[in-house]
Amino acid sequence: MMVRIAGVDEAGRGAWAGPVYAAAVILDPNAPIEGLADSKLLSPKQRDALFECITAKAMAYGIASATVEEIDVMNILQASLLAMKRAVEQLLIPFHEVWVDGNQSPDWSYTTRCIIDGDNLVDAISAASILAKVSRDRVMQSLDKHFPYDFASHKGYGTALHQQRLDELGVSHVHRRSFKPIKKRLVEVSHV
Repeated sequence: MMVRIAGVDEAGRGAWAGPVYAAAVILDPNAPIEGLADSKLLSPKQRDALFECITAKAMAYGIASATVEEIDVMNILQASLLAMKRAVEQLLIPFHEVWVDGNQSPDWSYTTRCIIDGDNLVDAISAASILAKVSRDRVMQSLDKHFPYDFASHKGYGTALHQQRLDELGVSHVHRRSFKPIKKRLVEVSHV
């Protein structure tokens, strides 16, 4: 009997703006995918190509998110775990275990293994990291069309350019108000 593993990872946990994403992937052992790796080690072009390959060849996959509002209400860890749970719930075939990148997993009934550096060690987790990263990047590129913060270039992370835009424009509703750098700017504005 083949043991089906659902690999799970998130993207965007450290960003200052935008949702956090997670993906769950069950790879098909009869349809191997070349080039899987931690999404952070791949170029955007490689990630996009692998995204198409994974979504075409995987036995099942789910991609989900938690909103900026959910992040601010429950904290980024809990929002990341919620996104993971939502991604796993989208899997349409049965599986035996969930392998999660990192050292924490959602509180659920699935048999779960937490694997530190799993996105480098386990193909299914690498695949999940790619689906989550590409999906989130696409959302941030879309937000870039509506908000003048250069989200397409920094994807909401705390780069010098993002900080400069925040200084010029203030905080938008797509920023995570519970994050210290954003909260600090809101406090500074309220004291003016």
